[in-house]
Amino acid sequence: MNIDILSEDQLVQLDQLISHADNIIITCHKSPDGDAIGSSLGWAEYLRSKGKEVTVIVPDQYPDFLLWLPNTEKIIRYDKHREKCDMLFKITDLIFCLDYNTPSRVEDMQQALISTKAPRVLIDHHLNPDVPAVLTISHPEACSTSELVFRIVWQMGGFEQLDKHFATPIYCGMMTDTGGFLWNSTRCEIYFIIGELLTKHIDKDKIYRNVYHNYSEDRLRLMGYVMYEKLVYLPAYHAAYYTLTKEEQKRFNFIKGDAEGLVNIPQQIKGLKLSISLREDSDKPNLVWVSLRSVDDFPCNLMAADFFNGGGHLNASGGRINGTMEEAVAIVNKAIEAYAEQLKR
Repeated sequence: MNIDILSEDQLVQLDQLISHADNIIITCHKSPDGDAIGSSLGWAEYLRSKGKEVTVIVPDQYPDFLLWLPNTEKIIRYDKHREKCDMLFKITDLIFCLDYNTPSRVEDMQQALISTKAPRVLIDHHLNPDVPAVLTISHPEACSTSELVFRIVWQMGGFEQLDKHFATPIYCGMMTDTGGFLWNSTRCEIYFIIGELLTKHIDKDKIYRNVYHNYSEDRLRLMGYVMYEKLVYLPAYHAAYYTLTKEEQKRFNFIKGDAEGLVNIPQQIKGLKLSISLREDSDKPNLVWVSLRSVDDFPCNLMAADFFNGGGHLNASGGRINGTMEEAVAIVNKAIEAYAEQLKR
């Protein structure tokens, strides 16, 4: 199967950029998820196999259920080591921007990213990329950035020499960005890639358990509380939403990643088309994080762009609301009403 993703010109340019660089930085977006971390670790493994000095820098904390991935101990958090990271940005030869389409997605790291003199390469699967880069590899049709990293490494002839330290994070990134291959994962290329990753002796069942069966008792009780007490079901619109306040997060000893997957659960309701999560930021006042999930052809990415200062993919998107939870709920109801015709169809 031909899974080449780069044009001949892109292939030559990328190879030259890597060949001429000794010190390389890999970056991803704020609040890194499985795909951001997985693609970064996988790409770093490939670059190290080429003899490069590679540093993965992330803006802030990522979920505990990703800590088991190989080489996470080498990741540097910008929010914890700002001075060191700023120095690394100044002396690096090449920067890779993985799994984000605009510089604002790295938030506090943005100035260091943009002010560096090193060339930047974007590898991403989100719509409308505007990261200033000498090479932009953008494919919104891909299930994940991890898929793109695999296809690039494959096309560059680097896959055979790599082992499970590459295959494990790449599989994890693909798995998490498709909800365990439940959405955005109908293309045959995805399963060809999975088959090739399995040749590296990864344990896909263990990867699944490490991600989805790796929560605390508090998280399980939080899930039950949200579904029983907080879920608002709107059967006329085939939609549902729930809220999660700071106080409720504190009550259930909330840690980064505990909200992962909660927004998917209402989709188990027969006929549901849209599920929305509203979660207050635990540190910043008047900031509500929004997650959206949909089925079939309902465009939650357009709703995210129209109402929640966000975007994403057709069936999985996110955004934010600068305001109170009460204001956020009002915006959700306004958004649902605006898309009523599509939801009721």
